[in-house]
Amino acid sequence: MAIIANADLAEHLGVTGLLHDSLVANAVNAANQAVTQFCGRDFDKVAVASETARLFHPGNGAVAIVDDFWDTTNLAVKTDHGDDGTFETTWAAADYQLEPLNGRENGVTVPYYRIRAVESRYFPCSSRPTLQVTAAWGWAAVPAAVREATLIKAARLFHRKDSPQGVAGFNEFGVVRLASNDSDIKDLLGPFRRSEQFLMVG
Repeated sequence: MAIIANADLAEHLGVTGLLHDSLVANAVNAANQAVTQFCGRDFDKVAVASETARLFHPGNGAVAIVDDFWDTTNLAVKTDHGDDGTFETTWAAADYQLEPLNGRENGVTVPYYRIRAVESRYFPCSSRPTLQVTAAWGWAAVPAAVREATLIKAARLFHRKDSPQGVAGFNEFGVVRLASNDSDIKDLLGPFRRSEQFLMVG
């Protein structure tokens, strides 16, 4: 499941017919990718804990930043304390604390993306990844602000065919150029951007 689908953009633009299908699909794919890269997170939802575990480098012994996951059912946390690529230590639920606490941040329901070691536990740090997590990755639902920003981005890309050189038209003052970025998109996506990401979208 992507942030928006072809039908979402077609409805947003009010276009129908095979003539626009490929243009809509291209704009949707590009917008979904651009927003994902800008935010540094994947808003797709995995319904259950994935059979494919993901590996991470803990930033320190106390806290590990991982990919977003929305559900704790069948969550598995393992570490490699032998620094040999074997994740031999399985953590119990009492060994860690999931954050953000209560699954909320800045007044918005968000997935978990930090794991904090508690009690006597600690994350080993090495040049190789030492943390293995199996989880239901992604978001329970795409936030309304993220969906709207993606629609705006996709609509701009769809209409770009009419202004290949960045010229939207002419008026009594001369050339009307497209804005190089869209502040609405950045305002909508700002709260959902992971701080370690520096890619831009506009």
